[in-house]
Amino acid sequence: MTNWYRVGKIVNTHGIRGEIRVISTTDFEEERFEVGKRLYIEPPGSKTTKDLIRVTVSAHRKHKNFDLLQFEEYHNISQVEPFKGGLLKVEESELGELDEHEYYYHEIIGCVVFTEEGEELGKIKEILSPGANDVWVIQSKSGGKDILIPYIDSVVKEVDVKQKIVKIHLLEGLL
Repeated sequence: MTNWYRVGKIVNTHGIRGEIRVISTTDFEEERFEVGKRLYIEPPGSKTTKDLIRVTVSAHRKHKNFDLLQFEEYHNISQVEPFKGGLLKVEESELGELDEHEYYYHEIIGCVVFTEEGEELGKIKEILSPGANDVWVIQSKSGGKDILIPYIDSVVKEVDVKQKIVKIHLLEGLL
């Protein structure tokens, strides 16, 4: 069984030649959206991976905060209009290896977070990318407010994606 990973969301069309406007959800836009790369479109409302549509990137450019993509298989607006609201995905085999201390979001989400003293804080449920560094959103074990932890060396001390455990140094004011 193939695992699929989201690399973007199709938010609109652009022009009349079949370009789509994408909000990227990958840190590797140049690699993922490179001309000749194979992507899969999950149409809006899709219920199964059998609905995925295989496409090949024929053009990629940046425009404002969006990635504009064209596919070899589609050449006009009426062909790509049904994809609005859909997702762009890649197969797990396309992910590639990361450097040490770099992780894919799917590896971090679901990890249990502990302080250096061994206190369990909760599970990472989401990752935000507001600017200089990512922020990990931890669903509090106590059921209270979510805890926001910056992904910086002075806070995140150890990440074990195989065991799904993260150890952090709790700076004053983080809770």
